[in-house]
Amino acid sequence: MAAPRVLILDDEPFQLKLLSRQLANLGLDRVDTFTSGQAALALLEQQASDVQMIFLDLNMPGMDGVEFIRRLVDIHYTSALVLVSGEDERILDTSVRLARAHHLNVLGHVNKPVQPETIRALLKRWRNMAPKTAGEARKRYSAAQVRHAVASGELVNYYQPKVEVVSGALKGVETLVRWRHPDDGLVFPDQFIGVAEEHGIIDDLTRIVLTEALAQARRWREAGLVLRIAVNVSMDNLARLDFTNFVLGQIVRAGGAPDELILEVTESRLMTDALASLDTLTRLRLKKISLSIDDLGTGNSSLAQLRDIPFDEIKIDRSFVHGACRDNTRNAIFTASLAMARQLGIVTVAEGVEDQADWDFLRQQGCDLAQGYFIARAMPAEDLPAWLADWETRRPLLAPA
Repeated sequence: MAAPRVLILDDEPFQLKLLSRQLANLGLDRVDTFTSGQAALALLEQQASDVQMIFLDLNMPGMDGVEFIRRLVDIHYTSALVLVSGEDERILDTSVRLARAHHLNVLGHVNKPVQPETIRALLKRWRNMAPKTAGEARKRYSAAQVRHAVASGELVNYYQPKVEVVSGALKGVETLVRWRHPDDGLVFPDQFIGVAEEHGIIDDLTRIVLTEALAQARRWREAGLVLRIAVNVSMDNLARLDFTNFVLGQIVRAGGAPDELILEVTESRLMTDALASLDTLTRLRLKKISLSIDDLGTGNSSLAQLRDIPFDEIKIDRSFVHGACRDNTRNAIFTASLAMARQLGIVTVAEGVEDQADWDFLRQQGCDLAQGYFIARAMPAEDLPAWLADWETRRPLLAPA
């Protein structure tokens, strides 16, 4: 792959020269430098498709980095963006979230002075992401297409392992639906779940996913592997009065037990219509089916939901897990969530565990369960035995002595 054309925007000439030299040492010699946001935009408006990466300083006079981000949205910039600043880490984090909320392709954020190792890592990430364009990543499908996928059996379940932190033992899996599209390949749920919810397809979709997950649990059980199966459910599912009976019927049909199933409810959906579904949620818990509140901390009413609904598991969102050992804000939010869960007698699951540092942090904090790329990506059911055999060779090295 050819070296990308890079644009650097920074009001300090010394920083421009330093970063340009570091990029050149790494083989990135197609670099345009600017000290003015207006001048940089003038180039982008003419040649935006030629620029594949922007290093943007946030704190500049005149047009600051945040305003420049908004202008990038206006000109439909879709290539990579790296935010650079000597400001507080929390300001950088907030700026990254702002840019991503506008669907900009943010490779990461770095502090000044930028180190060559950091640039090398960003370039590696860019090369890994380059084959998939931002437009492809955000492609959405029509209701008719999603309805056809549900009716035609094109949905498949993938499973991501959940392991016990203290021992590394495999305890369960989260079921993650994929769409095996005949033309587009494997399509991820963020591209079609919203459509299913908006157009009344989500109930049929969820029932297919749940039925297959319980059937797979039975196959694993017959092979000697007993796992708790987590399935994501929508508020639209929970609003249906027959949903509890459907779930119980499928458990019986699969020969399982209610306490082997966990239903995960995303908090941002939950808060919109909790009262309408409270009877269903309560009945599910009475029948010994576990309830998990997903993405804890990303909605607006976390404490109210924990007060009003009988959850017995909380999933701490990846934005508070990955890098928490190095970030005081994430560390504080994570430890507070963990302490609250302990006081309530609720199991905690950390999402987004991506490296050894994350794993060690969870062990030190005493979190119950973990999932993330450091452990395993979501996989087809038939790949789980091979992953488990490999994991068992890693597990002794991860567990405390």
